[in-house]
This record gives sequence, C-alpha cells and structure tokens, in this order.
Amino acid sequence: ETEPLTSKKDASDCNEGEDCKGNGLPVRNPKSALRLVEDGNKVHPSQGDKGEAAQISNGYSGVQSSVPCNGMGEVEDAPCTAPAATTTTSTTCGAEGQQQLMELEDRETWSKKIDFLLSVIGYAVDLGNVWRFPYICYQNGGGAFLIPYTIMAIFGGIPLFYMELALGQYHRNGCISIWRKICPIFKGIGAAICIIDLYVASYYNTIMAWAFYYLVSSFTAELPWTSCTNPWNTGNCTNYFSKDNVSWSLHSISPAEEFYTRQVLQVHRSNGLDDLGGISWQLTLCLLLIFTIVYFSIWKGVKTSGKVVWVTATFPYIILFILLVRGATLPGAWRGVLYYLKPDWQKLLATEVWVDAAAQIFFSLGPGFGVLLAYASYNKFHNNCYQDALVTSTVNCVTSFVSGFVIFTVLGYMAEMRNEDVSEVAKDTGPSLLFITYAEAIANMPASTFFAIIFFLMLLTLGLDSTFAGLEGVITGVLDEFPHVWSKRRELFVLGLTIICFLGSLATLTFGGAYVVKLFEEYATGPAVLTVVFLEAVAVAWFYGITQFCNDVKEMVGFTPGWYWRVCWVAISPIFLLFVTCSFLSNPPELRLFDYSYPYWTTVVGYCIGTSSIICIPIYMVYRLIVTPGTLKERILKSITPETATEIPFGDIRMNAV
Repeated sequence: ETEPLTSKKDASDCNEGEDCKGNGLPVRNPKSALRLVEDGNKVHPSQGDKGEAAQISNGYSGVQSSVPCNGMGEVEDAPCTAPAATTTTSTTCGAEGQQQLMELEDRETWSKKIDFLLSVIGYAVDLGNVWRFPYICYQNGGGAFLIPYTIMAIFGGIPLFYMELALGQYHRNGCISIWRKICPIFKGIGAAICIIDLYVASYYNTIMAWAFYYLVSSFTAELPWTSCTNPWNTGNCTNYFSKDNVSWSLHSISPAEEFYTRQVLQVHRSNGLDDLGGISWQLTLCLLLIFTIVYFSIWKGVKTSGKVVWVTATFPYIILFILLVRGATLPGAWRGVLYYLKPDWQKLLATEVWVDAAAQIFFSLGPGFGVLLAYASYNKFHNNCYQDALVTSTVNCVTSFVSGFVIFTVLGYMAEMRNEDVSEVAKDTGPSLLFITYAEAIANMPASTFFAIIFFLMLLTLGLDSTFAGLEGVITGVLDEFPHVWSKRRELFVLGLTIICFLGSLATLTFGGAYVVKLFEEYATGPAVLTVVFLEAVAVAWFYGITQFCNDVKEMVGFTPGWYWRVCWVAISPIFLLFVTCSFLSNPPELRLFDYSYPYWTTVVGYCIGTSSIICIPIYMVYRLIVTPGTLKERILKSITPETATEIPFGDIRMNAV
C-alpha cells in the first residue's frame, strides 16, 4: 500500500501502434500527458496515449506514469511499465516529485485502529470538558441548555469534525501542504493554524503545571490547603470545616483559595499585566518536567504517542467514575444535581445561550487546530472515518455531560457544609472551579490524600494528550511541507519546537502569569480559530467543490455522504461559524480575574495577538497572486485550482486523483 508497482515489461509486451526502439521498448512522446480541461474536470489522454488509457472502477482514468526526469526536470524516453500501474495528471519532476515519492514511501500509519480513536478522544476530551461545560450548562438554563447544545452539535460541530477527518485521511497531508491539493490560495490557513497551536501551547501547559504542583503537594498526611496555619495564610482565612464553630462572613477566604492564589500562583506579588513580577521557580520546574514528558511521548511519531494515549486517554474515565460514585454518596449531593439539571426554559429565548452552546461544542470537538487533519492523515486510506467521527464526537459530548455530575455532586456537598445555596458556592469559573472549589471539597473527604492524588493525576492526563495532539498538528504540518529538510530529523525538530513552547510559556510562569493565561485563553485562540475554520469550510465546500469532496469520501468509505451532510458543509456549518464569530466580536468579554479588572488596553493587545495568526491568510493570498504568472483572471484560476494530485491506493497500486 505504500510502494507503487513499476515492474518492466518484455519487449514483446509493447502495445500495438507504438513506435519501438531497436531493443523493442516503446518511445514515449514527451508531450504525451493527461490534460485537464475545464468542462467537468475530466481527464483526457492525448492521442498517443489513448491505447494505454483504461477506465478504472473507481471512476478515475489510469495511464502509465513512471516517466523518469533528467537533471533539468525534462521527461526522458521511458521503458514500458505494467499497464495502469499508477495514474497521474501530470509528469512529476524535481523537488515536487521527490516530495510526493517520500510521502508515499515514508508515511507512517497507526499501529492499530484503537490508537487513532484513543488519540482523537484524548485530544477532544480535555480540561474544558471538566470545568467549562458544567459551568456553561448551569449558567444557561441547566437541563434546558442541552437542547441548544445538541442542535449545535448536530448541525455545526459534528459535520465540521467529520469534514476534517475526511480531508486528512484522503489527502494524507498536514495543515499546510494539504492546501496544494484543495485550493492553493488558502495555504495561509495552515500557517495560521500553526501559530494558533503555538499560542495554545504557551498557556495550556501552564495550567497543567499548576495541576502538577498540586499533585506533588498532595503527598502529605494532611493536605496543605485544609488549614489556616500556613505561612501564606492571611487573617481572613476561614476554615469552616474545622471542628470549631466558625461563621462564614463576607470577607472570609477559604484555605484552598489562599493556597491557590498566594502559594501556587502568588498573584499577590503582581500588580497586573503591567507589572507581572518575577518567575516562579517551582512552576518553572513543573513545566519543564511536563514538556520533557511531552517530548519523549511524541518525538518518534504516532507509533509512540499512540501507545502513550492508552494511559492518558483511558485513565481519566476510571477516575471520573470513582469520583462520580464518591460524589453521589456525599451529603447534599442531590442539591448540586438538581441545580445542574433543573431547566430554565426562559433561557432558551436568549441569544447568548445559543452562542455559548455553539462555542462550547466547537471548542470541545476542536476542529481548526490542525490536529484532526494530522491524526487522520496517518490512517489507512479505506478506514471508515464516518464511523470514527460519530463515535469520537459522541464520546466527547457524553463525557462533558457526565463531568457535570462529578462537579455538581461535590458543589452540593459544599453548599450543605457552608449552609448556602449552590449558586453561591458555584461562583468560581474556569480553573478556579477545579483548583479551589473541588480541591477544597476533596480535602475534607475521608481518604482525602488518595482522592487528591488521583484527581490531579486525572487533570494531568487530560491535558497531556491534548498537548500531544496540538504539537502533532504543527509537527505534521511542517514535516509534510518541508520533507526534504525535516523528514529524517523529526526528533531534532520536535526538540526545537518544545524548547520554543517552553520559552514562550515563561510569561505565564510569572507571579502575574494567571492574568496572561486568561488573556490568551479569551483572545489568542477563540476568534482566530473560528475564522480559520470558517474559511476552511468555505474553501472545501465552495472552491474545491462539495461534489468532489463527497466523491473523495466515497473513494474511502464506499458510500457518498447524504444530503444532510452536504447541506451542513455548504451552508449550515459556515453560517454556524459566522454566527459565533460575529457574536464574539460584537460583544467582547469583559475580563476579570480575582480582584483584578483588565484595563482597556489589554483588549487591544488581545485582538492584536489573535490577528497575528489569521493575518497570514490574506498575506499569502496577495503573495500567491503576485508570483503567479498570467493575467489577473488566469492568476485567480490557477490559485484556486489544485496543484498536485492525491495518491489513491488501488489494491497494491497507487493512483493519482484529479
């Protein structure tokens, strides 16, 4: 499946009507090639090749194409080869030919199908499933929120998820070079994706460093965030779980919150984004260890990372089940579940609820980061990506829903202990929900040390496989674009990439690093990724062509996507993305973290960071039109026409698809 057949024929096997040399081998006309014409993108062999052309059952025409090139890139006379050994749309010479040959011969594949499924599930199921979905759900109507969430998943998230898996598996390229085979003028999308992935790596791994700090601190008989007698505690520290009768006042601060803000983050030593303070050496060591684990997990490719995810993708489900059972047995757990699921039907009339549902399903499934393209490109050609898309997206959504029970049973327990409403306890959002509220609840359970260790181990494993995926998106994109430079030096490139990501994370390791993480989380990725996927959907459905794309899917899975998928890809999904993007831009979030309100200039900086990635798209479009010869119309037509063919396996034969 990875080597084209080029067995030579005997002299007696020359086709009738061909001129042969003295040795009986035919002479091929250098001008003899397949010409693309605009009427329906049909392939027409030239007159000298008509006898050789044969219609193949998959709808593509086959022509002999093992024509060698001389040093000048010109076609030389070539011997006869086995009929229909490969098909091609043009003679491939020079660097391009070498690149395609390397893609065919060196492309690794997943050892097992389950490695791919676990990797995709591990990528899609991350920290956001544990903290973001439960918070978004109860904030937007509880059980009623499941209605817009399901609708947005069916008509927006899952079709885009399926589209990226199919694109990656069919064209077998990363996020940059794949555009040569789809619509070359949109190649800037690949560069934008790589920059976005680097931004994510610069702050996402810092959150895991916080979890690692908690994990190390958990190996004690008494967890350090259970008492108010530590050096970092203040006079407002109130431990309402103590045996003494302690009243909870307006200025009371729990020991878990002071441990998080004053010991782990040390935000009290920073005045905000204009004065971040020094770097925390403890968090720096934690992050260094995390990047070391990441490097040795992905340096050899999917063969090694596919084995690591057997632990990182399955372990969180074991822990979630244990925590769910434990939470359900806590006093007051029912109060949290009731608050989580009690429907508020009036919320469905608010536009914000539908925007939050669309954003949640989109960022949960994760198209637009180049990961699905990269992972699917290592699949076997005839893998059922349709089934994979449905299975993995369903697992992701169910995990988010179950995580809500894990979180809210504990919040109900907290409300029972504080004698407050669940709404008062559930004020914390984002990482604070895990590192303050949940950590405090665990600390006051029986066997608290055990539950703390497994909980923060779960957070680490949830984050690790998402980091594997994000960096693999960049690695595959760059290696496929520059195979002659990096294909044999993957380990060196991955080392350089991890060092760059580590150095880029230093700002988030300062005493004010939590403010930087919040800024990047809201502005650096959100609108940029939405824009990238919108343009990707438009390029595939409207420029590459929905009919061509559906034919590609049929080549792989044996059946054509139905009208539902076609309508989603052509209209509904792009409108879905445009709706979310416009809603975000028209109403940018007002950022606030702890007692710090972000000044206006940080919003400008945030938009500049977000724009720095997507600016690659128009820049490349202009560059492409400038360097392409011809009139403006010819330049545009050449820029939206696929440059290179996609190799399709046909038994033991490789064919090029037009």
